[in-house]
Amino acid sequence: MRIIFSIRSLLLALGMLAISAASYAQVSVGVAITIAPPELPVYEQPVCPGDDYIWTPGYWAYGDDDFYWVPGTWVLAPEVGFLWTPGYWAFEENRYFFHEGYWGPQVGFYGGISYGFGYFGHGYEGGRWDNGHFFYNRSVNNVNVTVVHNVYNTTVVNRTVNRVSFNGGNGGINERPTAQEEAASRERHLPPVASQNQHVQAAHANPQLRASANQGKPPIAATPKPGQFNDRAVTPAREAEAVHNPPATAENNAARPSTAVHPRDLPPAQRPAVPNSGNAKQDQKYQQEQQKLQAKQDQERQKLQQKQDQDHQRLEQQKANDAKKQQVEQQHQQQTQQLAQKHAQQQQQMQQRQQPGPHPSQPKKP
Repeated sequence: MRIIFSIRSLLLALGMLAISAASYAQVSVGVAITIAPPELPVYEQPVCPGDDYIWTPGYWAYGDDDFYWVPGTWVLAPEVGFLWTPGYWAFEENRYFFHEGYWGPQVGFYGGISYGFGYFGHGYEGGRWDNGHFFYNRSVNNVNVTVVHNVYNTTVVNRTVNRVSFNGGNGGINERPTAQEEAASRERHLPPVASQNQHVQAAHANPQLRASANQGKPPIAATPKPGQFNDRAVTPAREAEAVHNPPATAENNAARPSTAVHPRDLPPAQRPAVPNSGNAKQDQKYQQEQQKLQAKQDQERQKLQQKQDQDHQRLEQQKANDAKKQQVEQQHQQQTQQLAQKHAQQQQQMQQRQQPGPHPSQPKKP
């Protein structure tokens, strides 16, 4: 993967040498890439390990020509009263830059990305500091009240219905910082603590967390504490929106359509096995027909996904309300299910229609 060093990023990196840790600000990493990060995986939050731990959501980092997942984890704040502003990817100057997360008295801008667990695009609704202790909102956090007693329960409506992991560009989140977030960016900040840096290094060294290996579904999606990748409380990623992975037969695919909302949520299309009838010419023809159908179906998936991405962008531009967004998502789910059923039926018809016949050298049955 081509990595591009921009002058802007290089200047920012050099400028960091003159900035003290106390005034640390959110800046771009000194590299830019030309591909968007994968969608955010869906996972459960491990139980909070104790008082005053702050949840830091997982994210896709980049290194060695591949994205890799940095699991979400619970981290002790470096100072009483400090909160975590997550890092985020942003499309700028025709490339994707990563803005590092930081600690500060207020949560700043993190790209409008919905990381979940209280981070729903703007601000933080997972808890608050009070009299030197952190109080957890149980409606969005996994807290054992026998261990942690500083809790409250306030219902939070998550207004974001996608898993997009970057801001700006084609298919990205169309959000800009609020006046309050702009003010927060100028407050006193601290960089990630040592345990967070070690957590990132461990994730980078784990081949299972590479996007090319886990296909966007990391086996270690969240940990109870930084670096505890082998802990029993580690949680893996799961299917989004109860996506159903049907058996690999076309008959079952047709009978039990996927409940995915968007084409990108569908499991990889199952292809019939290449026959080995002994008739090489006929087997080759059958395989070519399969490849032709596969290319057509992949094109139809991409076309529908592009259309639905445009719908999302239109909703953001119009500042649509929750009811309208929900209505559009229901339409998307119906469109996706119809496409999945259509493709499954096509596969089934191909299997029934193109059964290879006997080799010419074999005697025909009377």
